[in-house]
Amino acid sequence: MDAPTRVLAAVNHEEPDRVPAFESAFTNNTIKAHYGTPVKGSFMDLLSPFAGNNNYFEIMHNSYKNYKKKGDVLVNQYEFHRRVKLDIVLCGVSLFPRMILDDGSGYIDEYGRIMKFEKYPGDSTVIIGYHGGIFKSYEQYENWEPLDPYDEVRLNSYLAGKEAQKKMDNEIFVVPATAGIMEDNWQGFGLALFSRVIRKHKQAQKVFADKGKFTLELVKILADNGAKMVLLWDDYGFKNGLFLNPEKYRTYVFPWLKKICDAAHKRDCKILLHSDGDLIEIFEDIINSGVDALNPIEPTTANLEFDIFKLNEKYNGKITFVGNISPQMLSTGSIIEIEEYSKRLIRELAPGGGYIFSSGHSINPAVTLDRFQAALGVREKFGKYPINIPK
Repeated sequence: MDAPTRVLAAVNHEEPDRVPAFESAFTNNTIKAHYGTPVKGSFMDLLSPFAGNNNYFEIMHNSYKNYKKKGDVLVNQYEFHRRVKLDIVLCGVSLFPRMILDDGSGYIDEYGRIMKFEKYPGDSTVIIGYHGGIFKSYEQYENWEPLDPYDEVRLNSYLAGKEAQKKMDNEIFVVPATAGIMEDNWQGFGLALFSRVIRKHKQAQKVFADKGKFTLELVKILADNGAKMVLLWDDYGFKNGLFLNPEKYRTYVFPWLKKICDAAHKRDCKILLHSDGDLIEIFEDIINSGVDALNPIEPTTANLEFDIFKLNEKYNGKITFVGNISPQMLSTGSIIEIEEYSKRLIRELAPGGGYIFSSGHSINPAVTLDRFQAALGVREKFGKYPINIPK
């Protein structure tokens, strides 16, 4: 069974040949180097051509104009996923840089977020960190150049990934990934200013509608061009709860999320939502909006009820769970602890489909090779269907 078929079977709550695997981000040069795959390809490398030219979209257009040729380049970047049998590979179709910071430390993206490069001292892994928004007022936001879902670089980015998938005999499943409606929206303002904007209904309605319309149209374009799944980056909460009152999500976010899911489903496309944090208060809203799969079911929230096993008991068959091995466990836990938890995830969640093996956030530089391999080893040994893992 190839990777697209495997993933889509699981999301459809059918049993594939083995449990699919995924990581929303993989920032760990040590692990990549162990498998003999390139550790470059970060935005730091991507921005290097900018000497004397700050027009990111011009460079992207030139780079992706021949998407078939770009697909050849992406094969090398995706090789790591094939070697460790991570089925889903993401390709970005938004959140592109718009301006490079004068000191070369990072960039301002098209959502108005200041993003800076940070280097992990252990193995020099480059991490991109959020450092605030550039909007100082709602009026400044209104004067910002709006996002264009029809910009050809977005579709060409996905088509290049799709071409790489084809060249790799569908051993990977390339999924276009875009910002959603909430997280990257508020980050352009910063939380303090955004909290004032959202108190004014007309302003809040406009801000959310801008991102909702953009995301809706982009998902339609991607699905019309063969995308069978789209990932939305859209953190709704943090470890102690939601960013907003649940009613604010129901007023401004979920109506757009439902339109996006409906449009995707009409085109035989699935929606994978990545949202960190404690989502217990809006979990049913996420399901009712039509989200097909949810990542990462963060295991380290303060709410003991936001537990993947409890959620599975209540919502089994209504949504696909993607997660949730703690990154802390993968950094400092014992091998036995990792293996037992990984076996429990597969034993309790995978039968009947509806589960994708993954960490509870991402593979960061602190994750050690032996612990990462311990988790993957369990999936390799026990993840074949029919699932049969003794307690």
